[in-house]
Amino acid sequence: MIDAGNTAWLITATALVLFMTLPGLALFYGGLVRAENLLSVLMHCFTIASLVTVLWLVVGYSLTFSGDGAWIGDLSKVMLFGMPRDAVTGTIPESVFFMFQMTFAIITPTLIVGAFVERMRFGAVILFSGLWLLLVYVPVAHWVWGGGWLAERGVLDFAGGLVVHLTAGVSALLLAVMLGARTGFPQEVRPPHAPWMTMVGACMLWVGWFGFNAGSALSAGADAGMAMTVTHISAATAALVWIVIEAVKFGKPSIVGAVTGAIAGLASITPASGYVGPGAALLIGLAGGGVCYLMVMAVKHRFKIDDSLDVLAVHGVGGALGVMATAVFADATLGGIGLAEGQTMGGQALIQLTGLIAVLIWSVVVSFLIIKFVQAVVGLRVSPEVEEQGLDINIHGERGYNM
Repeated sequence: MIDAGNTAWLITATALVLFMTLPGLALFYGGLVRAENLLSVLMHCFTIASLVTVLWLVVGYSLTFSGDGAWIGDLSKVMLFGMPRDAVTGTIPESVFFMFQMTFAIITPTLIVGAFVERMRFGAVILFSGLWLLLVYVPVAHWVWGGGWLAERGVLDFAGGLVVHLTAGVSALLLAVMLGARTGFPQEVRPPHAPWMTMVGACMLWVGWFGFNAGSALSAGADAGMAMTVTHISAATAALVWIVIEAVKFGKPSIVGAVTGAIAGLASITPASGYVGPGAALLIGLAGGGVCYLMVMAVKHRFKIDDSLDVLAVHGVGGALGVMATAVFADATLGGIGLAEGQTMGGQALIQLTGLIAVLIWSVVVSFLIIKFVQAVVGLRVSPEVEEQGLDINIHGERGYNM
């Protein structure tokens, strides 16, 4: 039976999660690039959202949430054929569940945009994103949320540490490596053209994340309330960690650093948000802020990889950290909801690690094959001249600022 309160909350949560991508993530990423590439980032986010919407309707939702296969769903809900208007998932209309899950499918490939800004062909972006959705995101989402083999093993991923953040993070790093660094990286790469825009986008992401995590409860009850609470605590804590690190190291805490810390805290709490309490959120935020900061430094300065907007370090590492932390802090003795009957912390940690390794390997292998295919079909990178002049005017025929 449809519950009006739960339905109203999930409709709201769906709008919040879409708001994370349009315009939240678009502005967050857009402010971090050169002014000559602002519109290209906005266009990538907007077009991927539109593309994923169509693919999700045609086949993505069916392959993720229908059937009882261990590895992939079936085609019984292609185009939503056969789904009556009053079909129900739990206590909400299936149409609302379809839309809520669509917004997750939209933001995940859009996160990868941060790895290739300012240098990837528009056609390559679209072809890669569509194939990646169907071949990486959809199978993993089925494994974890659609009743697949990781769900059967008891993997805990409340809102997407594995499904969203790890898949996007490791795929982004691989794409950054195969695409190559921006010209002059790292010494000659120009600083963000509009940090204020990045801060605005980050604030939209923070607010939207309440729908992301609390909405994953699929009801308007205590679980949603606690998920929202721990989400906010972790974000605020990780932001403070980043501010303190920059203040000590450089003497000048930056707004870009502060908001990046908040996003790291949000990514880290995501898989644990439905299972842990406020104290755990504080600790996860501390760990997420510190570990993700160190990974940003390692990827850019030690390994010299131009994961331009830190998708692996913030999302991939944050999500993985949260997945493993869930095994500890979900325990009832530490304020969590409790592990499955007969399960121990160590046993759950092994299950979480199994899921993490499986998703990592799948994401890397399949993303590699997709990238090679896209490279062969349309090419990956714009010419040096286009990269120097900027993608906006050369690919889209517009400028972000006409002065």
